[in-house]
Amino acid sequence: MTDQSRRDAIKKAATMALAGTVFSSLSSRVSAHDSVMDDALKGRIHHSVCAWCYGGIPLDDLCKAAKEIGLASIDLLDPKDFATAKKYGLICAMVAAINKDWGITRGWNRTEHHDRLVEYYQHLIDETAKAGFPNLICFSGNRAGLDDQQGLENCAAGLKKVIGYAEKKKVTLVMELLNSKVDHHDYQCDHTHWGVELCKKIGSEHFKLLYDIYHMQIMEGDVIRTIRDNHTYIAHYHTGGVPGRHEIDETQELYYPAIMQAIVETGFKGFVAQEFVPKRPDKLASLKQGVHICDV
Repeated sequence: MTDQSRRDAIKKAATMALAGTVFSSLSSRVSAHDSVMDDALKGRIHHSVCAWCYGGIPLDDLCKAAKEIGLASIDLLDPKDFATAKKYGLICAMVAAINKDWGITRGWNRTEHHDRLVEYYQHLIDETAKAGFPNLICFSGNRAGLDDQQGLENCAAGLKKVIGYAEKKKVTLVMELLNSKVDHHDYQCDHTHWGVELCKKIGSEHFKLLYDIYHMQIMEGDVIRTIRDNHTYIAHYHTGGVPGRHEIDETQELYYPAIMQAIVETGFKGFVAQEFVPKRPDKLASLKQGVHICDV
């Protein structure tokens, strides 16, 4: 090899090495950008999470993590916790309504409860409106021998006593659909049809349903068609893996991307809240996974 050939070879090797370094650096930056883009939410679903599922995590820490994941809300907070959510730029898209007297088993289907429930709900409507939050949960209560038609009539009569106040304050009362087969034995509002009939009887845009996908898969299945047929009566959605109410990934039977796509196609502008109980040790990683599964 001549001296000129040797110098040309050295130059070529140096040029290739530099190109390799530049390509490697560029690739790293592209990969980092892709990773950020992969984490970015699409914005077609408004995401929330139910605080009770993360009881071992302080609310401040949950709010901070939720904000970092891209959530806009924490569900089922009491008024005393509103300030914590707001500190992190979050709302409470579904305000809790359970105390020592009222809740899932004791609700609006008993006429003897109505006067005290009206007083309780007027207070919660005031707190919800003052915070600027949209929705306040409510429950039918258990049957305890009450037939479904009478329970429907009783719920409508009671809720009509407070719905005008909710309308005035721009708060929507939202009754949750729950399963009575596994988790909430004897609960009356356990089928979509019953809940929709209640909405029709009350006849207000400020009374709607919380369609809990986990609960309704257990009770009636046919989730996507039910959502499409009844979406005008639904204000909010909850998730959960079936069976077991754990992560909503491939470990359970529902395919959440298709369900979320169906929800988006109805024009829904409310919130979808993760309400599964994480089974894995890293609960916040499970939350992030669930949010991204639902982010279609």
